[in-house]
Amino acid sequence: MSAAVQFEVPAIVPADPNANITDLLVERVKATPSLALFSVPEGDGWRDITAAAFQRDVIALAKGFVAAGIEPGDKVAFIARTTYEWTLVDFALFFAGAVMVPVYETSSAAQISWILSDSGAIAVLSETAEHAARVDEIRAEVPLIRDAWTMASGALDTLRAGGTDVSDDEIERRRNLAVGSDIATLIYTSGSTGRPKGCVLTHSNFVELSRNSAKSLEEVVNTPGASTLLFITTAHVFARFISILDIHAGVKTGHQPDTKQLLPALGSFQPTFLLAVPRVFEKVYNSAEQKAEAGGKGKIFRAAAHTAIQHSTLLQEGKKVPLGTRIKFALFDKLVYSKLRAAMGGRVTYAVSGSAPLGPRLGHFFHSLGVTILEGYGLTETTAPATVNLAKKSKIGTVGPVLPGVGVRLAEDGEIEVRGINVFKEYWRNPEATAAAFDGDWFLTGDLGSFDAEGFLTITGRKKEIIVTAGGKNVAPAALEDPIRANPIVGQVVVVGDQKPFISALVTLDPEMLPAWLANNGLPGDMSLADAAKNPKVREEVQRAVDIANKRVSRAESIRKFTILDTEWTEASGHLTPKMSIKRNVILSDFAKDIEDLYTVPVTTTNVPLG
Repeated sequence: MSAAVQFEVPAIVPADPNANITDLLVERVKATPSLALFSVPEGDGWRDITAAAFQRDVIALAKGFVAAGIEPGDKVAFIARTTYEWTLVDFALFFAGAVMVPVYETSSAAQISWILSDSGAIAVLSETAEHAARVDEIRAEVPLIRDAWTMASGALDTLRAGGTDVSDDEIERRRNLAVGSDIATLIYTSGSTGRPKGCVLTHSNFVELSRNSAKSLEEVVNTPGASTLLFITTAHVFARFISILDIHAGVKTGHQPDTKQLLPALGSFQPTFLLAVPRVFEKVYNSAEQKAEAGGKGKIFRAAAHTAIQHSTLLQEGKKVPLGTRIKFALFDKLVYSKLRAAMGGRVTYAVSGSAPLGPRLGHFFHSLGVTILEGYGLTETTAPATVNLAKKSKIGTVGPVLPGVGVRLAEDGEIEVRGINVFKEYWRNPEATAAAFDGDWFLTGDLGSFDAEGFLTITGRKKEIIVTAGGKNVAPAALEDPIRANPIVGQVVVVGDQKPFISALVTLDPEMLPAWLANNGLPGDMSLADAAKNPKVREEVQRAVDIANKRVSRAESIRKFTILDTEWTEASGHLTPKMSIKRNVILSDFAKDIEDLYTVPVTTTNVPLG
């Protein structure tokens, strides 16, 4: 197929086909043995772990895996939250020559069973007793599993103690076995449709991408004292890639798996950059707004937000900022922005956002706080980033230019296709799926996008998600969903209307944000989701969010009706993937009756919700 537009950037760092991921740690320890590479919670503060100490930890655990009978090339599944131990186990398996198969800690027993049997894993390591119980439930279905270890029962200490007779030479031999083209890890796609597929990511995928990204993102990762606090799951390729990049670049990494503890952890750890999904930035913004509202300063906060967005937009467009805006900006900086900066630890200057689109509003707002959000784009199949906004080359509202060593082209229908150092080798034991996913060496992402003249990519939708109304109108749901989801009381939203006369939406409420909003609006803070879903004031607020979204599209694409559901969509309910993306097909099937109801009452006006 002929491509409409193509941007390709040559790699900055020459490829080393013999290098594997362990070399990144060995080189780091040679260069800066006493540099703090990790920090772990201790009392009210954090305790640093140097590069040399981390390597010692890694080798001791790798010996344990070898003594337990793990052979080079063996698959070992791992279920755990985002902690220091996650990366320790990751590197210990690399040093032992094994292949980790990460499993989301929220995965159900059925999902675990599928991943263990499909991957051919021979051992599984779980963090908690609860994770281990899910493995026990399906143990009979996975006869290949010889060992099931649990960290909560002291498995890591037991492994370390068992490995004391294994020599350093044996670990050195094993760590050098893999070359660049060999499998490094097998990551199953969270799959918003069907059974997860195993993506074979090679050592070169991580090594070459880390080496080239460190150069592109120099201002973020190579500054003295650079540090980050990881809180998104390390089982996801995005956080996994960053944790490997951090070792290569010498960034200090802390972990906080509990997002409810995120703000206190940011305050004490004081990172210089963050990695997050848009929902986190929305939550920081919304909780600040509700806090201001509760203290009677909601008006001031909204004026400050408006000024921040205006100021940043003018700067991006290269226009002169009027004196009045400058004065307001300086005032709000003292009153509002400085407090939000302090809440994030006071040192955050960059945040890398991925996995879902971040609206320009939030991008500009945080930019005015002094936090440049570098939005990027990628998939498990592209080892996380294919494009990312850079410190010196950034445009809010886009997912940036292509990274060095990567090529992106658009097919005639706008589908994004990627090739380069980051593209995976194949789907595990699934040649049909692999063949369907490639056109020559170009990987077909299934996402739609457009490039501007300078090579900045904008994501416009998912090929498979495009809704075609009965009138033949093509509608990309994301353009409507993102602005609605930005409202504090909205949890999730799914736009529907395929083969229907008009567009509608299913909305769920955010149980975390709802009590504060209810209290601020003179309603009982402890109102149930079911009562809130029917409350006229709540409906008005959701209507307001829908009106804002409708302003961005034509009348034929606008949402004419919506319904507020009295349930929550979570990962546990099966409606969200581990990275909090909606499983559209599952929602459309589970809520088919609610969707049907939207279309049974005739619509008479444009913006008055019925039912």
